[in-house]
Amino acid sequence: MKLAILSRAPRCYSTQRLRAAATARGHDVKVLDTLRFGIDLTGDEPDLTFRGKRLSTYDAVLPRIGNSITYFGTAVVRQFEQMDVYTPNSSYGITNSRDKLRATQILSRHKIVMPATTFVRNRADLVPAIERVGGAPVVIKLLEGTQGIGVILAPDIKVAEAIIETLHSTKQNVLIQRFVKESKGRDIRALVVGDRVVAAMRRVAQGDEFRSNVHRGGSVEPVALDPAFEAAAVKSAQIMGLRVAGVDMLEGNDGPLVMEVNSSPGLEGIETATKLDVAGAIIDYIDNQVAFPEIDVRQRLTVSTGYGVAEIVVHAGSDMVGKKLGDSGLDERDINVLALHRGTQVIPNPRNKTVLEGEDRLLCFGKLEEMRSMIPLRKKRQRVKRLPKTPLPADD
Repeated sequence: MKLAILSRAPRCYSTQRLRAAATARGHDVKVLDTLRFGIDLTGDEPDLTFRGKRLSTYDAVLPRIGNSITYFGTAVVRQFEQMDVYTPNSSYGITNSRDKLRATQILSRHKIVMPATTFVRNRADLVPAIERVGGAPVVIKLLEGTQGIGVILAPDIKVAEAIIETLHSTKQNVLIQRFVKESKGRDIRALVVGDRVVAAMRRVAQGDEFRSNVHRGGSVEPVALDPAFEAAAVKSAQIMGLRVAGVDMLEGNDGPLVMEVNSSPGLEGIETATKLDVAGAIIDYIDNQVAFPEIDVRQRLTVSTGYGVAEIVVHAGSDMVGKKLGDSGLDERDINVLALHRGTQVIPNPRNKTVLEGEDRLLCFGKLEEMRSMIPLRKKRQRVKRLPKTPLPADD
């Protein structure tokens, strides 16, 4: 295959290893500076330029987008997607993973277990927010920090208030998160490729440092993952829209606590610790998947007038409960079920013999009017009344 690696650091360990692994397997590989691309929207088809010239054809692209160029970098990846070039990490996956709040919102929606987290802006809400996550000590995180930068441990509420107010005064947004004492300055980095963990290491903080990042001086050691940790890592990466990701987890008393999903994980630490060819596993995965480019399903399925994608909830009192999917009447209404969500379980392309249960959520494609008719009616909005005769006082 012809592979492009998007990277602004061609001499860094990760880029060199990926390039060497691709070359060793006989692939044609180029490392391209992300900022030298131009997005060409002048023609009939989506296109890209590189260093001012039209980009040649590629089978796949592997994005290594740095935090400082997320906006432009994801725009370039999005254009590759529009050109039907395969990428293991989608543009929306990279964007979502870079914003800690957005990532936490998405993961929590899918029942991924994480340390208790809250997000507030008003000073009056700080103390209640800290108490909601279990009180001090508490971890304060900048939304776009990397490599342990912007992660602060506040030992008591007063210190936490002072830190957060200071950060807010500089227009910084922060997350407030429970400090997981039982982790004891350790965490696990699982390297997910496709639907499996290809390597995992435990990172241990040094001295009084609570951050275990290698860039903060933490030591690393290989670790054999418990199935619960592997399942949490794979599911988290897939939910985020990433097929190559580093998933960081804490070892909580009740199992894995997902901390972060990294779309451009470094390879030096995990290859050194495990002695495994992680770069080669990434290249092999891309080679096997290159015929299946990531597409925006909603974008592709909503181009037909009157059709779209929607989620239908099978409420407990519905007459669909207990029926087989094939007997639900959906097919006759021109509604196709793409996936069935039942608690934390996802059943893709469910069979007609699947028996529906209360609170099942059906991801459907079909006629929008038919799907709207299956949603309980909401209360009608009241008519807009006339203004009161006595005018309200003017704002100061």
